Amino acid sequence: MTRPVGYYVHHHGAGHRARALAVAERADGRVTLIGTNLTGQTGSHAYVDLPDDRLHAAFDGDDLGGDRPAALHYAPLDHDGIRRRVAAVTQWIAEHRPALMVVDVSCEIAMLARLASVPTVFVRLNGVRNDIPHLDAFRAATAIVAPFAAALDDPETPDWVRRKTRYCPGVTHRADPDAVEPGSVLVVGGGGGSPIDGAVWARAACATPDRTWHVIGACTPIVDPPGNLERFGWVDDAAARIARTAIVVGSAGDGVVGAVLAARRPFVCLPEDRPFDEQRSKARQLVAAGAALSCNDPATADWPSLLAKVEHRDPAAQAALDDPRGADRLAAYVIALADGDRG
Repeated sequence: MTRPVGYYVHHHGAGHRARALAVAERADGRVTLIGTNLTGQTGSHAYVDLPDDRLHAAFDGDDLGGDRPAALHYAPLDHDGIRRRVAAVTQWIAEHRPALMVVDVSCEIAMLARLASVPTVFVRLNGVRNDIPHLDAFRAATAIVAPFAAALDDPETPDWVRRKTRYCPGVTHRADPDAVEPGSVLVVGGGGGSPIDGAVWARAACATPDRTWHVIGACTPIVDPPGNLERFGWVDDAAARIARTAIVVGSAGDGVVGAVLAARRPFVCLPEDRPFDEQRSKARQLVAAGAALSCNDPATADWPSLLAKVEHRDPAAQAALDDPRGADRLAAYVIALADGDRG
């Protein structure tokens, strides 16, 4: 009898759930998704909806725990949600005896699973993650997965972590090829940060009247927008819009970068502040690989020049960072580990 695989899904941003679903869809019903706010978000796949562990709605990762042990990132005291959360995870482990737990991402959940005698696969994101909690979780893991190409790894990543890592780029939703709209620019606001500033894009559109600007995702209201700018809010077809746009402008979040690389679109990257320098590290490596241009201050950028420059990038640089079969390979790797293949 084959045993199940648990997949812990972090609830900040949308990239974690997208990866989990990509694996679940290729795992013949063996994956159970475990996380917060999963109800109605997992299709036909089994899931465990966990109590919320946040201290407040505007989650910034701070647990206000001045006496927190060095081995933990987030461990607020006297939090009923965390008590019930830990109980739900360990109860599922005890009842279902999983062969493996994929943790995307949480050092605390990874160590909880390891304490419960379950082999773990830690999903390692970009950035400088050389702190004690991450290094301990990496050591305790049976394997580490990085959902990006090795060329995008931060130079400060220890060699032993790199050797233990299976790099799995291309785990992203892929849109069918479509005709590119000449002169179009798509600004993509992600789900893990603050809304992008609509006034900035109104000025950028005014400065480039020969281009058509579309803005999707969280964006502040645009007062009296120019005729070549349209704001759509949240959409269900972001990957398709990225694939048919001449130039994409967006953050260095996993979802945006993955879709851009898959579609081979010219990309102006707007890295946002994230813990462990995640997005700024990724942006630096994208630029070094020739796969994007980076812009730290869109409000003062010379958009006519920047867009003209990025149009002439070599799509081969992006192809080198993508794997069209990335989701298949990741799912196969996870199932092989669950079935005892440690090679």
